[in-house]
Amino acid sequence: KLSGTSMRAGLIARQSFRGAAPVAARHARAGTALLRTARRDYQGGLADKDRIFTNLYNDTSFGLEGAKKRGDWYKTKDIVLLGPERIIADMKASGLRGRGGAGFPSGLKWSFMPKNNKTSPQYLVVNADESEPGTCKDREIMRHDPHKLIEGCLIAGVAMRANAAYIYIRGEFVYEAVVLEKAIAEAYAAGLIGKNASCTGIDFDVHLHRGGGAYICGEETGLIESLEGKPGKPRLKPPFPANAGLYGCPTTVANVETISVAPTIMRRGPEWFSSFGRKNNSGTKLFCISGHVNNPITVEEEMSIPLKELIQKHCKDVVGGWDNLLGIIPGGSSVPVLTKQVCDEVLMDFDDLKNARSGLGTAAVTVFNKQTDIVKAIARLSAFYEHESCGQCTPCREGTGWMRKIMDRLVTGDAELKEIDMLEELSMQIEGHTICALGDAAAWPVQGLIRAFRPEIEMRIIKKQQGKL
Repeated sequence: KLSGTSMRAGLIARQSFRGAAPVAARHARAGTALLRTARRDYQGGLADKDRIFTNLYNDTSFGLEGAKKRGDWYKTKDIVLLGPERIIADMKASGLRGRGGAGFPSGLKWSFMPKNNKTSPQYLVVNADESEPGTCKDREIMRHDPHKLIEGCLIAGVAMRANAAYIYIRGEFVYEAVVLEKAIAEAYAAGLIGKNASCTGIDFDVHLHRGGGAYICGEETGLIESLEGKPGKPRLKPPFPANAGLYGCPTTVANVETISVAPTIMRRGPEWFSSFGRKNNSGTKLFCISGHVNNPITVEEEMSIPLKELIQKHCKDVVGGWDNLLGIIPGGSSVPVLTKQVCDEVLMDFDDLKNARSGLGTAAVTVFNKQTDIVKAIARLSAFYEHESCGQCTPCREGTGWMRKIMDRLVTGDAELKEIDMLEELSMQIEGHTICALGDAAAWPVQGLIRAFRPEIEMRIIKKQQGKL
C-alpha cells in the first residue's frame, strides 16, 4: 500500500504529458503575481497542464480507454485504501468549496455523514439536474468526461462511508444520460465499481436516475423527494439529509463538478489544488459564459480570475467592445446583476462577488451589452421563477406572481414610481421566508435590477406618463 506522497509522485511521473509542476514552482510564480496585484493576491493564467477537465471540448473519446489515457482511474485503489479520514482531510486541506452554487466547504460537508452507522445504508446523491438558466458546465463533464464523475463517486462515496451513489440527471439531458449509462457499464465491466470495486474489497454501486425536468429538483431535498418517486417539493430542515435523506437514510447531495474534481485532487495533492486562487477561494473552476460575447464558451480557469480578464481572454470580448458593456450576471440567473463599473474590477470568486452584493453561484456568466433592455431581461427571469415555484410556500407561490406582474408593467412603463419601492419590499418579504432558496433566487435578480438600474426604470415610467414612450 503506497503512502499518499509516493502515490502522487508516481502519478506525476506517469502524467508527464500534463507537466504537473512542483508546488514550490507555483509558489515562486505566486510571489511575482503578488507584486503585480498585492491587493488581490491573484495568480492568474491557468496553464493547460493544470487543467482537470482535459476533454472538455471532446478532443478524444469519452470512453474508458480514452479516460485512462487522460489519467483517470490511475491508482484509484490506492486512493480508496487511504481510508475515509485521510480522503476527507485532504479534501479539507484542498479548500474545495461546493461548485453547485452554495460554496460550502466540501470536505466538511462530507464529514457530516455518520461514522459508525450499522443499522441502515448510506448514500451519495449527485445533483446532475443542471437547470439554472445560463449554466452549462455539468453537461460538458457528463458527455465528454463521464469517467471523472464515476471515479469521483467511488472516492467520495468511500470518504462518506456510502454504500451506493445515485446520479440524478436532468430529464432533458437525453444524450448525456446515454453517454453516462455507457460509461457506468464500462466501469462495471472493468471491475472499477460494483462488487470489490477497483480490487479494494469494497462494494460500491452507481445508479443513474432521470429526473422529470423541474428546476426545483435542483434543491437537494426536492431532488431526494423526486428520486423517491414523489413530487419534487423541498423538505423542512432539520432533519438534514446527512441524518435522514434518501429513503430516510444518511445522504450527502453533491454537485457533478464537485465530485468530478475529487480524484485529481487526491492524485496531485491538496497543496496543488489550493495553490490556485485566493485564500478560501481555492482551485480551478468551470466558467460558462454566454450572452453578448463574441465567443460563448465553457472554460476551466483559476478561481479569482478578474471577470474582465475572463471575458476578454476566452470570449474575445463583449459584442461591441468592453465599453459597450451594460451589465453582467456573474453566477447564474439567481444572483444580482452587476454594472460595468463593478465588472471592471471584480474577481470571480465567492468572497469578492459577495462583497459586490452578488454571488459566484454556478459561475454561469451572462453578459448584456448596451443594446439590451435590462428591465425586460430581468422580467423574463421573474416569469421563469414564477413558473418553477413548486407552490409549497405562500411567500414564493404568491410573491413570484406578484413580482412578475409588477415587472411586466415596469417593462412597458405602465406603473407608478412608488411601485419600484413596493417591488423591492415585496422581494424582501419573499427572501428568507421560504423552505428552500427558490424564493431567494426569485428575489435577488429583482433587487439587483433596482439597485443597479433604478434610474432606467424611473425614466421609463416618466416617459410613459409624458406620452414619450
